[in-house]
Amino acid sequence: MFDEIQFEKINRLPKYIFAEINELKLSLRRQGHDIIDFSMGNPDAPTPEPIVDKLCETVRRPKTHGYSASKGIYKLRLAITKWYKRKYGVDLDPETEAVATMGSKEGYVHLVQAISNPGDVAIVPDPTYPIHSQAFILAGANVEKMELVFDEESFEVDEDRFFADLNDALENSIPKPKFVVVNFPHNPSTATVTPAFYERLVALAKQKRFYIISDIAYADITFDGYRTPSVLQVPGAKEVAVESYTLSKSYNMAGWRVGFVVGNPKLVGALQAIKSWLDYGMFTPIQVAATVALDEYGDIPEAQIVPRYRKRRDVMVEAFGNAGWRLAKPNASMFIWAKIPEKVRHLGSLEFSKQLLSQANVAVSPGIGFGKYGDEYVRIALIENEKRIRQAARNIKQYLKNVETER
Repeated sequence: MFDEIQFEKINRLPKYIFAEINELKLSLRRQGHDIIDFSMGNPDAPTPEPIVDKLCETVRRPKTHGYSASKGIYKLRLAITKWYKRKYGVDLDPETEAVATMGSKEGYVHLVQAISNPGDVAIVPDPTYPIHSQAFILAGANVEKMELVFDEESFEVDEDRFFADLNDALENSIPKPKFVVVNFPHNPSTATVTPAFYERLVALAKQKRFYIISDIAYADITFDGYRTPSVLQVPGAKEVAVESYTLSKSYNMAGWRVGFVVGNPKLVGALQAIKSWLDYGMFTPIQVAATVALDEYGDIPEAQIVPRYRKRRDVMVEAFGNAGWRLAKPNASMFIWAKIPEKVRHLGSLEFSKQLLSQANVAVSPGIGFGKYGDEYVRIALIENEKRIRQAARNIKQYLKNVETER
């Protein structure tokens, strides 16, 4: 009898491809294999000590142990708006244009839940971080995918192609799209855009009447002179756009679950309203520590976090290249979007990832898990130290040599 009961939202979700890699990885570890794991963007370094100290200090105050504010304590929301003013020159109202969230993922999902009606259409570039599209599926809305085209050496988005494809999607979709999702620096591809990109996007949003949802989770992790722009820097952007950010990567605070959404007061207000029904906010000491991180330690990303990822990026590009796997060098984020070596590209990203794991003890994320346009790639997270990266390169060199021998 109960077998006949269906959960339509769950049925609409695709198979979680990364689960296959995770299961194989766990199996190999149980067998005693030393897995060099580049598969998840989980920072390996500790949270900076001053932020931890503030958490410990605050947690000892009994008054901080009660329910908090679902939209975030005022001082954190104020710190968020001050951060935007310093970094981007953008003025935001901490009451109506900012909401603290339990990481950017929770904020994004609940925002989509709050603002999507059944049957609404969102345009999402492909490949994409899975929740950027699946949040709309969970909300009963629909997703229109469009290929994200970028230069494979510089990782700069082909902006003319982007807007040509976006205009096609806007014209040909029925019903008319209500949302366009952008995420730069991009996960998984690391692709980047210029400030002019957002000027064009805001103008188009006003002309075609859609909302922009921008995710800048990797905004602080940039290299070689590149600086991440914000959509909210465009005059009038708050009429059509919201933007999300997280402290997970920039401050090594992934497990703390601290992020925020800012921008258009109607959309931010909808998120504040739905959160008031769903949660009581983050643990107050975490919010206080996050406030201090944004207010007093804004130099941490550039001084501590970026140099670590830059060094690992450079070591990986050199070591993997010497092993026979040429990687293009990204100018942002904590990932390398690596085209599968030509001699094994026919395997597709899932089978290649499985072979790399079982035969070289190296775990990566198959590009197909991010969308159909990702199948010639794998995503490599820069979460192992230089010694481990060089060991992975030696393992990969032997794997590629074995493949050549078999042929």
